[in-house]
Amino acid sequence: MAIDYTFRLRQAHRSGQIARIAGAIADAEGLIGDIETINLTRRQSIREVTVECRDEHHANEIAEKLKETDGVTVLWCRNRALMKHEGGKLTIEPVRRVETVQQMRDVYTPGVAQACLAIADDAAKATDYTMIGRTVAICTNGTRVLGLGDIGPRASMPVMEGKAVFYRQFAGISAMPILIDTTDVDEFVATVERIAPTFGGIHLEDIDSPACFEIEERLIDALDMPVMHDDVHGTAVVTLAAALVGCRRADKKFEDVTVGQIGLGAAGWGIAALMVAAGAERVVASDPDESSHARAREHGIDITDYDELMQQADVVVATSGQPGLIEPDHIRENQIILALSNPEPEIDPMSALDAGAAFAADGSVVNNVLGYPGIFRGALLAGADSINTEMKVAAGHAIAALAEESELVPDVFDPQVHERVAEAVKEAAEASGAADADRAARGL
Repeated sequence: MAIDYTFRLRQAHRSGQIARIAGAIADAEGLIGDIETINLTRRQSIREVTVECRDEHHANEIAEKLKETDGVTVLWCRNRALMKHEGGKLTIEPVRRVETVQQMRDVYTPGVAQACLAIADDAAKATDYTMIGRTVAICTNGTRVLGLGDIGPRASMPVMEGKAVFYRQFAGISAMPILIDTTDVDEFVATVERIAPTFGGIHLEDIDSPACFEIEERLIDALDMPVMHDDVHGTAVVTLAAALVGCRRADKKFEDVTVGQIGLGAAGWGIAALMVAAGAERVVASDPDESSHARAREHGIDITDYDELMQQADVVVATSGQPGLIEPDHIRENQIILALSNPEPEIDPMSALDAGAAFAADGSVVNNVLGYPGIFRGALLAGADSINTEMKVAAGHAIAALAEESELVPDVFDPQVHERVAEAVKEAAEASGAADADRAARGL
């Protein structure tokens, strides 16, 4: 896994010095990213140079090379990701500051009693008078975190904070990480049920399969609010969008293609099931774990082996967790290849394109951040009691519609993407009967 390190350098302010620094980094096989000027005088400058390194040892090697460069002093070298996590990534702030006695009387005693009584009389008023209708719980037990596996709930917190950052930035929703220290399904479900009144929706994250399926199903049955396991459904929505765009660019109709899903874990099953629901002509899947086959067949997914899948599929999606699984000579001309395992894909996209693929992408492009903020915003805006298949398919089509000619999926930092996803999900919720106007969140 590549790691970005930032080097703060004091250097003589003279012609060619940046080139000498770049040369030293290149000699040590580092890959330069950002260069930021911190201070500049007539005689010297201080700059921060970010370099992609193989690991900490490699970063130290680059630091030594820089120290040997004439006119350069290494002030410090630090892991950039860890720097950005110092102090965490979240805080809780009031919507309005309280600065006068009258304002205190309005928002606390005695005024707060009026809001309490309004909600006691009509529970739906909680959406109007509290944060509940605008807040999502991100619940995890840390049993399957990114490509790291079972690292436990506390170690998963940086991921949950990151999810919450994007909820706020892209959808205007407050999201609270909830770390649940149990691997027992009954305990997990009971815990979420007890804290659910605090929130307008439940986002499940980084829970190992098959437990994640049972947890989600039981919470959907138990709670009158949107519940979605993002690893299953958020990933599926964005993968559907990528497949729709890939088919469009390769002059294929999605309704006429065979989709091949390699790996039927949480994400793989979710992707394959949504491809069926979205109208692919056929969906086939391969997974050596036979316990995953029955669930797949129940949702219209045919089971085959890897070789047959690569021969039959027009669109290949891989979530196997096995880097290098797909060899270039396995790829057929004009296939669409989405190799999504992180941190290393089943095949490098450039290798897939060189082998004849029409389009190829990895998990850095097909990112569920494109989906979940807008999906939950749309569900909350609709007052939906669930996130159903129609809402997920609508989200996938909305994302696909916004992809530019040069993109397989649109830019995650384009606010229009998340707004359009939310609109499409809200409309689908209303059309499918999942919406409730009395519970709809206003002021989002």
